[in-house]
Amino acid sequence: MIKKKINIAVAGATGFVGLDLVYLLSKHSKVKIQYLCAQKNLGKKIQYFDKRIKKKLPKLSALSKLNWNNIDLIFLSLPNGEAQRIIKNNIKYNHVKFIDLSADFRIEDPKLYRIWYGLNHKAKSLINKSLYSVSEFQKNKIKKFRIIANPGCYPTSIQLPLIPLLKKNMVNPKNIIIDSKSGFSGAGKMYKKKFTHKNIDHSIQAYGIGKHRHMVELDQEFKKVSKVKVLYSFTPHLLPTYRGILSSIYLDINNRYNITNIINVLKKYHRKNEFVKITKKNKSIGTGNVINTNLCEISVCHTRNKNKIIIFSAIDNLVKGASGQAIQNMNLIYGFKESESLK
Repeated sequence: MIKKKINIAVAGATGFVGLDLVYLLSKHSKVKIQYLCAQKNLGKKIQYFDKRIKKKLPKLSALSKLNWNNIDLIFLSLPNGEAQRIIKNNIKYNHVKFIDLSADFRIEDPKLYRIWYGLNHKAKSLINKSLYSVSEFQKNKIKKFRIIANPGCYPTSIQLPLIPLLKKNMVNPKNIIIDSKSGFSGAGKMYKKKFTHKNIDHSIQAYGIGKHRHMVELDQEFKKVSKVKVLYSFTPHLLPTYRGILSSIYLDINNRYNITNIINVLKKYHRKNEFVKITKKNKSIGTGNVINTNLCEISVCHTRNKNKIIIFSAIDNLVKGASGQAIQNMNLIYGFKESESLK
């Protein structure tokens, strides 16, 4: 039987994602926040970083001060390479579950992780004991795992509309174009060091062309649902806005289907997924409706060419693309209401 409340910790509490995590968790009726961990500003209140947080919470402390016997779950919102080390050292606490928001457990092949992320995996034996969880796809499996790999933000926006169609072989898997645009918060607090192009706050910039790290994640998940290799182009762009992702997915429909079939399949697949909304046909959408929510809004549109469609998929990269989905995964693990603290 589930306890009334679970005790949790957040590591990386002062990052863009960490602050959204703490804000949303502070409104959750089933959790008690025991530790907020950071590397700097130890002893400060979390409200120093985010005025939205009204609840009295523990002051910032070092992860080394955490008593693992006092928590049930930890969210790890840390740079790539950190979570694997922490989980390896603390997996011995059998009662603790881990939700990792980095890429450390997303990639099932450690060789591919090294190629794409430039790091040797320090916890290879734990990879097959973890679950990659886009919440809508893993509701039946998630309770069986202690380590949850939260998906990347771009892959979340792409998989929610595309996976159901690939499963049913409704679109040509050999010619998919994915054009995604994100607010700069997706790059983290040090985004100006990561992106050094001119006028970053007033311009749009393509990056990671043909080699963005999220491609290895997409490759892996597409392979699980398609009988043939999925060939796609993926180009992300950075926008001069704080949050939000809009993915534009260009597809060829297989001959025996039409746009109405596509919409009906998506509606049927997601009918019980309260955070996925399929709009009416040909609706022009953006990120306006999804900012600060855990929603994914999907629109399927005609083009001038009979068998070509565009699917638009909009999410908030910090919520459905990170913190919100992490909490949604926690709610599924513990049998809480899936929308608890997310509406």
